[in-house]
Amino acid sequence: MTTRFEDIIAWQKARVFINHVYRITKAFPNEEKFGLSSQFKRAAVSIAANIAEGYKRLGREDKVRFFNYSQGSLEECRCYIYLANDFNYITEDEANRMIDEIEETSRVLNGYMNTMKNRKEWDD
Repeated sequence: MTTRFEDIIAWQKARVFINHVYRITKAFPNEEKFGLSSQFKRAAVSIAANIAEGYKRLGREDKVRFFNYSQGSLEECRCYIYLANDFNYITEDEANRMIDEIEETSRVLNGYMNTMKNRKEWDD
């Protein structure tokens, strides 16, 4: 098992995704500063923050709940990617790259969640 949340691969992937979101939203129009750009950044940060918070929780259900919140934030970001593409703030290729990042992060996080759900030490 990992000894720090920074060792969780899903958290590492989320961190890369956050940096990607911050890079692309810099190019969004100024009128989106408090709209789509802000919401997108908040949701992206929430992915990694909930993994970190869940990592430190003591009970299995509590841990998994926070990891599930991260999954919800991943899906929220997927929605923002589609909107950013619809509004021509990002290209179709950029949108597809970001969707791939989301799907990979989600897949890895699901694996980690399943590990948490199946840990024998909580079955006492």
